[in-house]
Amino acid sequence: MAQLSTKIKEYLKANSVNKVDFTSDVLLQDDGQGAYIKEWNISNVDKPTNNDLDNYETVANTTEANATVDATRRNLYGDIGEQLDEIYHDIDAWRTRIKGIKNSNPKS
Repeated sequence: MAQLSTKIKEYLKANSVNKVDFTSDVLLQDDGQGAYIKEWNISNVDKPTNNDLDNYETVANTTEANATVDATRRNLYGDIGEQLDEIYHDIDAWRTRIKGIKNSNPKS
């Protein structure tokens, strides 16, 4: 199940809002019975209902899965300076290593 914040980001993206601040634009709260929108401060987009957000479950799950893959890839790629050195010395070996990382960590 996708995080509420991810579903909200996807809802806003579908409504042409590409950036949200969860300390001022949208405040979330969890009183032990699940997270919910405590405060909605985005004037040009209506506050979504639970049904609205449920419609973004699949895309939000994909977004979260891809974010995990991205983090794994970044960790495995290593430092950019080391990559540049590897490219300088043997671009074919670098290309093979990066391709292997991408193949073993595919995105949805």
